[in-house]
Formats: sequence, C-alpha cells, structure tokens
Amino acid sequence: MKSSEPIEKISIGDSEITLLGTAHVSKASADAVKSLLETGEYDAVAVELCPARHNAIVNPDALAQMDLFKVIKQGKAAMVAANLALGAYQQRLAEQFGIEPGAEQRAAIDSARENGFPVLLIDRDIGITLRRVAHNVPWWQRMGIVAGLLSSIISREEVSEDEIEQLKQGDMLETTFAEFAEEREDLYKPLIDERDQYMTARLLQEIRSQGHENILAVLGAGHVAGIKNYLQQGMDQPDQRITELDQQPAKSKVLKFIPWIIVALVLTGFAIGFQRSPELGMQLVLDWVIINGGLSAIGALIATGHPMTILTAFVAAPLTSLNPAVGAGMVTTAAELYFRKPQVKDFGSLRHDTTHWKGWWKNRVSRTLLVFIFSTLGSAIGTYLAGFRIFEKLAS
Repeated sequence: MKSSEPIEKISIGDSEITLLGTAHVSKASADAVKSLLETGEYDAVAVELCPARHNAIVNPDALAQMDLFKVIKQGKAAMVAANLALGAYQQRLAEQFGIEPGAEQRAAIDSARENGFPVLLIDRDIGITLRRVAHNVPWWQRMGIVAGLLSSIISREEVSEDEIEQLKQGDMLETTFAEFAEEREDLYKPLIDERDQYMTARLLQEIRSQGHENILAVLGAGHVAGIKNYLQQGMDQPDQRITELDQQPAKSKVLKFIPWIIVALVLTGFAIGFQRSPELGMQLVLDWVIINGGLSAIGALIATGHPMTILTAFVAAPLTSLNPAVGAGMVTTAAELYFRKPQVKDFGSLRHDTTHWKGWWKNRVSRTLLVFIFSTLGSAIGTYLAGFRIFEKLAS
C-alpha cells in the first residue's frame, strides 16, 4: 500500500513490528489503517491508547455510568474537568473541519474486531502521565496550563492551521503541552520520551508473552522515530521498565504537613486571643468564619450552586479548614448532589454541553464539578487570608 504516512518495519527475533505513523486528525490515516489491516498480514494490532481512553472509544456512554461523588472523593475531579475541556477542543475541531480526532485508533479497533485478532493497549495511563508531567512543572506553569484549558472552553475562535499541524504530529495531550515541552527537557521526557519507552516495552512484552508474529502498531507520527530507536537498541527487562514508568511521583513530605501546620497556627492564634481577652478571641473566630466561609460561599455562588449549597459552603468551610482530612469541596459537592441530583440526560449531553462555557453552568454534572473546584479554591484562599488577618490583629 502506498501512503504518505510513515511506515517502519522492525524485526524482533522471529516477530515483526510494523510502526504506522498517523495523524490523529486525518481521514487519510484512518483509511491507511483499514487498508493495512485488510491485507491479512497481521495477527495483532497495537494502538496508542491506555485502558481509560480505549474505554471512552468503545463505550461512549461511560460518562453516564460515572459515580460523580466517588470521582470527587477519589480526588479525580480536576482530571475529569481537564478531560472534558480537552473534549470541548476536540468537538470544535469536529465542527470546523469535519474531522473526528482519534479516527485512526477507532478504525484500528473496529478492523481488529472484524478480523478477529487482539487489540493491544500499549500507552501509559493518561492519569499517570499527567501526574508525572505536573510533577516536573513549577506551580506558575501549572496555572498557565489550566488557563490554556479554560481558554479552549471559552474561546469560540476557529482553530488555526498551525494548531492543526501540531495535532498531525501528536495527540491532544501532547498538543496541550506543546508550548512548554518544546523548550523544557523535563516536560519532554514524561510526555514523549517516557511514553516511547513504555510503548516499546509493551510491544516487547506482548511478543514475549503471546508470541505474536506480525504486529501493526498504530501510533502518532511523532512517536515513530523514538519507538523505532528503542526497539533497535533492545530492552532486556520490559516488565521492570513498565513498573518503573508506572510509578507515581513521590509527594513531598513537607507539603503533607503544611495544612496541619496552618491549622496548628490558627488554633494557637485563637488560644492567644482568648487568653488576652474573650472579646478578642471571639473577634478572631468571627473573622475566621466570615472570611473563610464567605469566600467558599462566593466560590459556590460563582458556580451557581443551589442556595442551600452556598449556605453549606459558608457553614462548612471554617470547620473543614481546621481538618485537612475533609475538604470544603467534599461537603458542598454532597449538598449539591442532594439538592440537584444529575439526571440521565445531564450525563448524556455532558460532552456536547461542555463545548461552550455556558454549558458548564447549565449541565448539572459539570456544574457540580465547578461547585467542588470553586468552593475548594475559595476556602483555600480564605484560610490564608483569615490566617494573616488573625495574626495581624494579634500583632497590633
């Protein structure tokens, strides 16, 4: 088959791996995948997907089965919101160019099913990749990334040709971080190089365990050279390498204690205030409640939470801020879900609604995520402002 897509063949013992470089927003790439698989030369197809992204393709109704409170309780609210933001950008592409991002991966999965051979999921879990990327990014650049995701929701401008060209070389994840990854080795490594190593290890793992003789690997064009290089170099212990690349970044031990240190300082401030005079002590407590509870309530208000959710934020935030094990967002989320339980239609229309910023406030699922995020942010800001206010009064 003649194709403009890059194709590399690498022999590994008695097996052969064909690396097909594709553009994630190209109909031609999807056609190339179908044509190759129809030749009958392959006994397995590997795709640049992790189980979570594969499930999103084969089970598009997965969002409707989501336990929203469980998602938030497990600390995955930001991840879900980020995925929805990326989905909004994908939808804009589909509307503007008539392109379905990831069509070549879907074509590979469908063709594999039709021909009765296995689909190998060789990419690293997107959550681990994002956490390893975030671990290497200073906090101010994290804010820039968040701002970029938000702009993809708010902006109604057409996608530029430059953005399309970037998407032809990498997936949505890579394009999101392209501005930073091009200049920073510490971002390039977890985003591109580690995934090249991971996918190489997975291919070798499948060959050794299942004995596949001819694998077609459908990859973003930007990964072909790296994977080819690692396959030619060889990898003695692919299982061990996968384990290493799947490790979560270690959290700073100091950061774990900061919330408790803040609580200890605030309680110490209350104790000093009451020791000086009951009036001063009560004034400090009142400042804490008004500032912390007020900002959390404002956050819930910005998210257009239910009136009882806003009241809950005001009451709960001053208390939860003194117990880092329970966040204000957990309480406000529970309240919002109680008073405005999402309906089946909200889950069904979630991807469509979140393509426009107004839809985030309209849909009960995404609005609950916003309630969690904004009330948590308000409480966090309130904790520091109220803390400074307390010690300012003690020092005067």
